[in-house]
Amino acid sequence: MSERLREKLSILADAAKYDVSCSSSGSDRKNTNKGIGNGHHSGICHTYTEDGRCVSLLKILLTNHCIFDCAYCVSRKSNDIERAAFTVDEVVELTMNFYRRNFIEGLFLSSGIFKNADYTMERLLRVVKKLRLEQNYNGYIHLKTIPGASEELIKEAGLYADRMSINLEMPTETGLKLLAPDKSHKDVIKPLGFVQNQIVQFKVEKKLIKSVPKFVPAGQSTQMVIGATPETDKEIMYTADAFYKNFALRRVYYSGYIPISNDTRMPILGTQPPLLRENRLYQTDWLMRFYGFKVQEILNDANPHLEIDIDPKLSWALRNLKHFPVDINTAPYRMILRIPGIGVMSAQKIVQARQFGKLHIYQLKNIGVAYSRAKHFIKCADTPFQMKDFQATQIKAFILAESQSKYLKTDSNQLILFK
Repeated sequence: MSERLREKLSILADAAKYDVSCSSSGSDRKNTNKGIGNGHHSGICHTYTEDGRCVSLLKILLTNHCIFDCAYCVSRKSNDIERAAFTVDEVVELTMNFYRRNFIEGLFLSSGIFKNADYTMERLLRVVKKLRLEQNYNGYIHLKTIPGASEELIKEAGLYADRMSINLEMPTETGLKLLAPDKSHKDVIKPLGFVQNQIVQFKVEKKLIKSVPKFVPAGQSTQMVIGATPETDKEIMYTADAFYKNFALRRVYYSGYIPISNDTRMPILGTQPPLLRENRLYQTDWLMRFYGFKVQEILNDANPHLEIDIDPKLSWALRNLKHFPVDINTAPYRMILRIPGIGVMSAQKIVQARQFGKLHIYQLKNIGVAYSRAKHFIKCADTPFQMKDFQATQIKAFILAESQSKYLKTDSNQLILFK
């Protein structure tokens, strides 16, 4: 690798770190004709697939030159940073060399917008097209859709990429206009809708025609910056819910704002992004996608913000004690999922195990239930007390005390003091 290419890689890999929407799950592109790579088996960043596997992606920008001046973006045109741009051949060379050395399992390629949207999208398309057709590369590719690019370019790119994503940036149009007046949510909604329609159309054609090419087999995702504008958690998650429903997104990513400028429009957050808030939003997202919760149950006018000290599932349970205690031996699966301390796998095991007899406390622990948390909300064969004996504030205090006590001892049995 030449010194100049190494320098470009350092600049453009660092610039790409702010984009968190790089999950590689969902692809089923298999290696054919003795090609290079295999997107079927897995997706230099680390990300996780839906089944928990950790995969490595070469995560880079094609360029950090940009015609926009978004206040929250490190690559904004007014920012005094070192600029660089890869050629198409350089990205192809890096991807193939890193893959052959087993450094990566896929490519995540995004870009600043230089000249115009079509010019940028065309260069991204040339990269993936060259990898697929000239290098016979069958590994995972996640490609960014450029807002404003022509539908012809987007459609062709979808034939070579496994996943495509386009960033919503801010949760609301008002927040976006405040920090990026040249951008609009319409510029994101239009390509999202186009790609989703194409995915559906290709699936319909596949039922009628034997040989139909894959089109974005791993679906679409988007990303929102959290904390740069004053939206409530309710506004954020209602936006996410709408995009899940309207565009069948695989994921919505929540990126805690990292202070990178002294712009007076930006909040003062110190030097750290709001990571705990980001985590609570992801937990809420998980409850919506896998636990059967509706966003209105978790966040509403009475509760526009998530609690920081407890997770959203526990928060919902404490606000809805009328639904508890749940009899673990008779309750439907969907209700067992709502019990704090019980995950999807544990709920499935409970439903299977109770076919052979009533479940006791020790059996729940063996299944993997976090019994110290769940015990306040369930009734099983040998439950020693009824949850109704306590108020929500008492249950919350019990659980927080129990959680804190887990970290009071180190491996050397020394005590750690908490303030």
